This record gives sequence, structure tokens and C-alpha cells, in this order.
Amino acid sequence: MFIFWCSSNIVAQNLTRVSEFQLMSLSEDPDLQPTLFGLFLSMYLVTVLGNLLIILAVSSDSHLHTPMYFFLSNLSFVDIGFISTTVPKMLVNILTHSRVISYVGCLTQMSLFGIFVCMDDMLLTVMAYDRFVAICHPLHYTVIMNPRLCGFLTLVSFLLSLLDSQLHNLMILQITSFKDVKISSFFCDPSQLLNLSCSDNFSDNIVKYFLAAIYGLFPISGIFFSYYKIIASILRIPSSGGKYKVFSTCGSHLAVVCLFYGTVVGVYLSSAVSHSPRKGAVASVMYTVVTPMLNPFIYSLRNRDIKNLHSRAI
Repeated sequence: MFIFWCSSNIVAQNLTRVSEFQLMSLSEDPDLQPTLFGLFLSMYLVTVLGNLLIILAVSSDSHLHTPMYFFLSNLSFVDIGFISTTVPKMLVNILTHSRVISYVGCLTQMSLFGIFVCMDDMLLTVMAYDRFVAICHPLHYTVIMNPRLCGFLTLVSFLLSLLDSQLHNLMILQITSFKDVKISSFFCDPSQLLNLSCSDNFSDNIVKYFLAAIYGLFPISGIFFSYYKIIASILRIPSSGGKYKVFSTCGSHLAVVCLFYGTVVGVYLSSAVSHSPRKGAVASVMYTVVTPMLNPFIYSLRNRDIKNLHSRAI
């Protein structure tokens, strides 16, 4: 497949094939590169180790074989894949002093990134539904959230994420010419690649906004509805101690939701306000690196079952 530069002359013959892209570095200062390498390597190892510990804890303790921890272990697995899609390539780029990524490699990274970020989104929505059933329908919880439904919801989340990723891939594959090969991000962000297209394809824009509505508006609406019902149910509890006890069961999930969507919104707001691509790239570190790293700490520090498991292990 041949991808060409934009040309002002439609009949120009000297078109150059674009076989690779250049990713943006977080800093051009050569003295800062060892520090960045050490920082992101440490964050990557902490993220992988923290999420692996949650997966091992859930799988090894029969007391944690519940729907909530089943979804949590899946979220931890997705977070490992999420950060592994972007950070290792960035570390290699820092070591080799190269920001080049091949066209195929860029599509692969973009596809995997789309799957994992969408899975994060879907699983947080499913976990909100799980908390809604547990608090608002406690007597029917085990019947409603049976293993078959949990597996089905996880499978649907994956299939929807795969669909979103492939639709973005299809839009990129239809681009025949790019304005530039420099991507204003430290990874192959689908939105950045679409912005490099020479042609302003109306149908692609429609698909892009449609996907944003489906995979953004619907999950957020589902989370808001679940917590609206949860809060309404909690307010009917007479004692303040009972209210706190019930709300504490969804405190970790709510903190992760706020962290994930807060950083995503922050990235896009900073990109809209600031015209500096590097500032936007630095801001994107928040939801691509920091969020997966903090999730295990949030669940470990705020979750009584996980803390009890740690104390028994000690």
C-alpha cells in the first residue's frame, strides 16, 4: 500500500512513499533523557507489578471470587496491556535516540491502544452496573450477577472495543496522503493521525463523532445512572454509619472513574486551550501512564478485602 505526501500539484509525478512516522519526544533536552528513561521505566514496572499482584490476589483467594473482583482483575489485565502499548516503545526511542515508528508498527500500536483504552471505558461501566445491583438489589445480587452474565459482559466489552479499534484502523487505511509524518504525540494516537490527512473526509468525521458519542456518552451515562440510583438508595438508609459502610463498597471504583475520565477530559481541554503540541503530549501521559499506575494503589488502599489479604500474607 502506497501512502504519499500531500502535493499542491495534482498531476505531480515525484510523490514520496510514507513508510514511517516520527513520534514526538516529551523533551528535546539531551541531558533530560536519562531522567525520563528512569522515570518512565520505574512507572512502567510499578504499574505491571501492581496490577499483577491484584490479579494474583484475586485468583489465589477464594473469598475474592466474586463479580466485583472478577471485573477488577480484568481491569488490571487491561491496564497492563494499556501501558505496555505505549511506554516500551517510548523507552526504546529514548535509548536509541530515534523517534521513528514504521507505518505498520504505528497501525499496530494504534489498534492495540484503541482496544485497551476502550476496554477500560467499558469495564468501568460494567463495574458501575455491578455496584448498582449490589447496593440497590442486594437480595438478588448473586442471581443477577451470575458467572455467565459476568463472562458475557466482559466478552461484549472486548468485542465493542475491537469494533471501535478496527473502525479507526479502517479510517486510517483509507488515507492516501498525509500533510506530515510528524505525529504530535509520543504514541500513535488515532486522532492525531486523522488530523494529518490531506483530505477533509466528511464521512470519516461523521464516523469519528459517532464513535465518540457511542463509546463516550453512553458509558458515562451508564455510570451516572448507576450512581444516581446508588446515591438515592444510600440516602434512604437511616444511620450515617450504614450510609458510610454501603458507600465505601463503591468508593474505590468511583475514585478510579474520576481519575480516568478526569485525566481524559483534562488532556482534551489542555489541547484545546494550548497550541503547543508538546504540552498536549505531556498531558496525555496522565491517562496513558499515570492512571494505570494509580489504579492498583486506589483499590489496595481503599478496599478492605485487599488489605485483609495483604495482612494475612504478612
